[in-house]
Amino acid sequence: MKKLQLIYCLEPAGSHGVWGLDDYHFLPFIFGSSQLIDHKYIKPKSIHNDDILDNFSSEYMYLSCIQFVKKVKKGPFAEHSPLLNDTSGVPNWNKVNTGMLKMYKAEVLEKVPIMQHFLFGCLVKW
Repeated sequence: MKKLQLIYCLEPAGSHGVWGLDDYHFLPFIFGSSQLIDHKYIKPKSIHNDDILDNFSSEYMYLSCIQFVKKVKKGPFAEHSPLLNDTSGVPNWNKVNTGMLKMYKAEVLEKVPIMQHFLFGCLVKW
């Protein structure tokens, strides 16, 4: 997806602008933050350390997402991605992950314009 976005300069639909998590991706941040739960050395504030991003973004999805955001957006990180910047102040990855799950539920799963396109069948009532 990242390659397609870069090649064709794709614009997101329904973006929250700087107040959204990321213009295109949400699940990689959830998976990536869960991957870092209980990591001894990499903390949420580590996203501001370019050496950590360069050395560990190939291993950890969250760091890869942050590195991509920093690559495609210009200016101070706190200005173009304030929500991601704020999560760096959270004390541990468990809290980051819990917050991401709550946000995903509110911003994606509970939005009728998004969920109306999913076919649930008779197993899941919606």
